[in-house]
Amino acid sequence: MSAVDIAALAQPITALRASLGAGSGGGEAAEVLRRLSDELDAIHSAGRVGIDQLYGVWQGVGGDAAMGQEMRGQTSLAELADRGRAMAEVVERATGIVASGQRELEEILRSFTSAVAALGPAALGPTGIGAVVAVAIDHLGRALAVVRRVRVELEEETAAMGELITPPPTPVPAGPVVVESDSSSTTPAGVGGVVGYDSGSGTALGTRMLDTGSQLAGGALTVPAALGSSTTTPASTRPTADDRTHPSSTGQGVKITLPDGSTVEAPNQQAADAVRNALSEVGTPYVWGGTTPGVGLDCSGLTQWAYAEAGVPLPRLAQQQGDGHMRVGPGEVLPGDLLVWDGHVAMVIGNGQLVEAGNPVQVGPIRTENSGMRFLGFYRPTA
Repeated sequence: MSAVDIAALAQPITALRASLGAGSGGGEAAEVLRRLSDELDAIHSAGRVGIDQLYGVWQGVGGDAAMGQEMRGQTSLAELADRGRAMAEVVERATGIVASGQRELEEILRSFTSAVAALGPAALGPTGIGAVVAVAIDHLGRALAVVRRVRVELEEETAAMGELITPPPTPVPAGPVVVESDSSSTTPAGVGGVVGYDSGSGTALGTRMLDTGSQLAGGALTVPAALGSSTTTPASTRPTADDRTHPSSTGQGVKITLPDGSTVEAPNQQAADAVRNALSEVGTPYVWGGTTPGVGLDCSGLTQWAYAEAGVPLPRLAQQQGDGHMRVGPGEVLPGDLLVWDGHVAMVIGNGQLVEAGNPVQVGPIRTENSGMRFLGFYRPTA
């Protein structure tokens, strides 16, 4: 048998190797994705400073709305940066899979050539030709197995990339201006309100005007779905706290998927658990002095229970729940941080939103105004 005949028998393996492509160029693409993510991180960092400056010069209802919008933009930037890095990892894994397959096929070709050469002059006889064909079939089978495995692995990476290129949830647009009034105000017809009291101070939280789409029926407020605060929370939309993640745009933390589908990152497991706990109570009625999940909670009862379940004890009084814990600036606020007034407390959940015990427990835009109460600041509870 001539060398041409041997080359012809090796041709199917050569063709399989070519079908995998060059297996190069992925490194450059991954580097571009990482570079873009770094640029998004730089914008994210600048945005934190911008939020602090905004808070310093523009406080009140309008300033809160602007700050909330900036925070939602920060969430989008962080998620895009994280996705860029995840895409880079997918590209690198796919490139590695192809390169590994190529190396295996090269080795199969070398093995086939060596096996035929080992037959020596006997390969020219009828028996030897049969042996050469048998060797070719065996090596072709091994090559097909490599290609099948590579394609399965690439399909998995393609699916992973498909999930990453799906656009992240669009931040909820800033809603109508929130109008604060004292507890003696009358709620206009057709406009829902939230009236609450902090059992520790006995201070009325006042009536918070939401929008004309809200309705007050039987003492229970039904908040528009856009704010994510219906009286019941289906299990499928409740937040989930994932395991610790690799370092991302906001540092080492714990990812949480909020009911609106956005992904945020809490600074630690305790904060993530507290957010998850508080959101599980959305729809629970407001009860002055209430500390019973699923039955009735007031503002400090909600946050105290949510953090106690996460292993962090908090005082009962709303205005004391930040005592002894780190105070953070508006630009550094993360999920789990508390917003503390001198008669009310709420919890940041991320993406420009908070959860609080209104009537019922509900999610709404982040704010620092609350019926004229003195805002004491943002605090990050730790054990």
